[in-house]
Amino acid sequence: MNKCLLHVCCAPCSIAVIDELKDLYDLTVYFYNPNIFPEEEYLKRKAEVIKICEEWKVPMVDADYETQKWEEHTKGLETEPEGGKRCLNCFVMRLNKAGEYAKQNNFDIFATTLTSGRNKKADIIHPLGKQVSDKLGLKFLDIDWKTDGRQEKSNKLCTEKNIYRQKYCGCKYSVKI
Repeated sequence: MNKCLLHVCCAPCSIAVIDELKDLYDLTVYFYNPNIFPEEEYLKRKAEVIKICEEWKVPMVDADYETQKWEEHTKGLETEPEGGKRCLNCFVMRLNKAGEYAKQNNFDIFATTLTSGRNKKADIIHPLGKQVSDKLGLKFLDIDWKTDGRQEKSNKLCTEKNIYRQKYCGCKYSVKI
């Protein structure tokens, strides 16, 4: 069975994906989201991913909460709209980190749940993942997780398991007060 590293951004975006992939691959979940603000929100989201992984006995890697690195990586893009260049830089940062971990730890495939988000476009995220995978000699699983009933399944599972559902994408610039 191929080893797959799945970068996840939050439980609502990942629950249906984890459920689907856990039986197809030797799956490990990778939580790396230095963009999430504030830290209290980051911890809530991480706790929900841990809850799912523990219940389904899926290994999880808790990567560093490198907010300073994220700030540096997105510097000068603070006024960009959600979905703009700041988001693109954020995707690249997280995909690179996940890909590097996958390569260093002998995974065959890596993927991300970023395409699950309603404002996250697969046609933007997939080429970025493919660039990382090509550079590192990995396969990138380029599935748009919003398709084929996965959003409905995610909503159902989140309700059944009482999963916390956040109100904004994650970074301090996407918070709507």
